[in-house]
Amino acid sequence: MNSTELAAAYGPLVRRIENEATVIGDRILRIDHFLNHRIEPAFILELGREMARRISASQPNVILTAEASGIAPALVVAQALNVPLVYAKKYSPQVESPFLSRIIPSPTKGGDIKLVLSQRYIAAGARVAIVDDFLANGRTAVALVEMAREAGAQVMAAGFIVEKCFMPGRALIDALAVPVATLAQVERLEDGRAIMRKS
Repeated sequence: MNSTELAAAYGPLVRRIENEATVIGDRILRIDHFLNHRIEPAFILELGREMARRISASQPNVILTAEASGIAPALVVAQALNVPLVYAKKYSPQVESPFLSRIIPSPTKGGDIKLVLSQRYIAAGARVAIVDDFLANGRTAVALVEMAREAGAQVMAAGFIVEKCFMPGRALIDALAVPVATLAQVERLEDGRAIMRKS
């Protein structure tokens, strides 16, 4: 797939964001009533299968995400591709040695958090695809790419259910030469609404 196809608007998700999202100011988009706090199984299956279709050409043999909100979409993608899912721990980062870690800022939690990944689960030569719910600041995704590469893996693609195009995340991932797939792209938040990219 080319970059346009990887980022094509997925209509059912775009419509739900337009009709149901809660927008706070010009930065916060809440769709946690169906994506990452309260999860609708049928819809997350649909989204995960579509993401799997988009990244399947990169032939990943492991899906990598970060806890907690990335786990649901990443699990569905992993199941659709029949590959394992590995997630970096944030909240209780005790993992088996040797491990890889990064300190990243958390705009939602405030302050910094530590991402930790047991090197045992990302083998040298693995073909990794990153999957997460949102691409915004991009710092979690960059940390995952860096840790996978430090383990000797190749990062084949990064897939995000929703991208906030007005934030720097995509530029950071592009700078790492990782193809990006998204299902919905938010151009901006204004007047209590999400303005979506339609193409």
